[in-house]
Amino acid sequence: MTQPRVYLLNPQSLTPETIAVAFAKTSRSPEAFDVIAADLTETRSSEFHEKWVVGYGHASVAEHAVLHLAVENISRLAVECLESNRLASYTEKSSRYQKWHSNSFHSPIELQNNPLQETYHQTCKMLFESYLHSLPLVEAVVKKENPQEKNETITAWERRIRSEYIDVSRYYLPSSSLANVGVTINARALAHALRKMLSNPLVEVQQMGEAIKKISLEEVPTLLKYVDPVPYLQNIQPALKQAIGNFHTAPTNSYDWCKLVDYDPEGETKVLAAALYRYDNISFSQALELIQAMNAEQKRSLAEIVLGTMAKHDIPIRELEYTNLTFDVCIDQGAYFELKRHRMMTQSVQNLTVKHGYAVPRRITTAGLEDEYHHAMAAAAVTYHKIYEFAPEAAAYVVPNAYNRRVLLSMNMRSAIHLLNLRAASNAHFAIRRLARRMEEQIKSVYPLLGTYLPLQPVETVSSIEQDYFSQT
Repeated sequence: MTQPRVYLLNPQSLTPETIAVAFAKTSRSPEAFDVIAADLTETRSSEFHEKWVVGYGHASVAEHAVLHLAVENISRLAVECLESNRLASYTEKSSRYQKWHSNSFHSPIELQNNPLQETYHQTCKMLFESYLHSLPLVEAVVKKENPQEKNETITAWERRIRSEYIDVSRYYLPSSSLANVGVTINARALAHALRKMLSNPLVEVQQMGEAIKKISLEEVPTLLKYVDPVPYLQNIQPALKQAIGNFHTAPTNSYDWCKLVDYDPEGETKVLAAALYRYDNISFSQALELIQAMNAEQKRSLAEIVLGTMAKHDIPIRELEYTNLTFDVCIDQGAYFELKRHRMMTQSVQNLTVKHGYAVPRRITTAGLEDEYHHAMAAAAVTYHKIYEFAPEAAAYVVPNAYNRRVLLSMNMRSAIHLLNLRAASNAHFAIRRLARRMEEQIKSVYPLLGTYLPLQPVETVSSIEQDYFSQT
C-alpha cells in the first residue's frame, strides 16, 4: 500500500519559480514533487512560466513562488500602500514600543527645489522635537498613575509602562515618519501590489515599487517581468475628483464619528440557516424556513452551539460570513494605522488631511503640554495647506497622527469578532479600543442574538475611554 508523504521543497536549494513549477506540474505529471523539481532548471522554469502564466494566464501558479522582502526607511504614508494587499503578511516598526529620533522623516521629492521644502523640514523637525520633549513629561504622568508594584523590579516596571507613555507622545508624529516593514508575499499578489505602487501618485511609492520589483526579479525573473503602471489606476482618482467637483458637493462636519450605515437585517437568520445547511442534507431554502419557524429560545440554543462554546483562541466557523456590516468612521490617524492591518474586510480610506480636527490625549493635558500641543497641530495644518496648493498628495506627509481620518469599513460578523477581540483587549491602544467598543454597541443593537457572544469584557465603555484617555476627540 502506498504510504502518505509530507516533506518540504527547500527554498535554499530551489528558486521560488522552480518550486512554483514543481507544484504546477503535478496536475499533469504522476511523478512526486521532489522528482519533478530535480528535473527542472531555472531556464526550464522560466520557459514554463512564460508559456503558462504569462501566455495563457494561469496566474494561480505564481502563488507558489513566495518572497520575503525587507523594506526599510520608507514613510508611514508609503507603508499604507505597501500594506494594502489582502494576501500578504506584514510586520512593521511599532510606534507604540520604539522611539523615533529627530531626523526620522521622509523628504518628498515633490518638494525638491521648491521654497516649501524648507518650511516642510522645519515643521517636521518641530513635530519630532515636540514628540521627544513630551516623552519624559508624559512618562512622569504615567509613572505617577501606575506606581511600581511590590517586588517589581525597576526594569520590569519601566517595561510595563513603556507603551503607556509612547502611546500618547506618538500623536505628534507625522506620516512622514520612517518605518521598516517585513513582507511575506507570493508572486501573484506581489504583481498586483507592484502595479498599485507603480501607479500611485506619490513619487516615493513609485520608487518603492521600482526597488521592490528590481530586487524581486532576481528571484522570480519571469513572473514579474511584465509588471508596469496601470493607466486605469492612475486615472481613476483625478477623474472621480473632477466628477465630484461637477456636482458641487460640500463636506460637512455634522456627522457621527462611528456610524453603522448599512447591514443585512436577515443576517442572524442567514448565519443560523447556513450552519444547519452545512451539517445537514437540506437546501438553503429549507434551512431558512426552519430557522424562521423557530421560537426565540430555539434560535438562542442554536446560537449557543455556533458561538457560545468557543474557547478563547478558537476561530468561529465560516458561516458567520453570511452577514454584512458597513461602518462610516472618523478616527485619529494613529488608530487608523492599527485598523488598516485588518485586511479581511473592505476599507475605503480618504486621503489624510487636517480637515476633520484632531484628538488630544488626556495625559498631554495632565503633563502640562496642551498649549504646546495645540501650537504644533496648528503649525502642521498651516504647512499642510501651503503644500496642498502645490502638491496635494504630498501634503499628507506633514499631518500628525493626532488628526482624524474618515474610513468606510465593510465586514462580515466573523471579521468583526476577530477585530473586536484583538482591538478591545486591554493591551490595545486606547484610540482603537474606543472604536472597538462603539462598533460593539452598534452590532449588538442590530444583531442581539449573535452580539451576545462578542468576545469583549464589560470593563470599559466608549464614555469611560473618552473620559480616561482623551481631553478632546
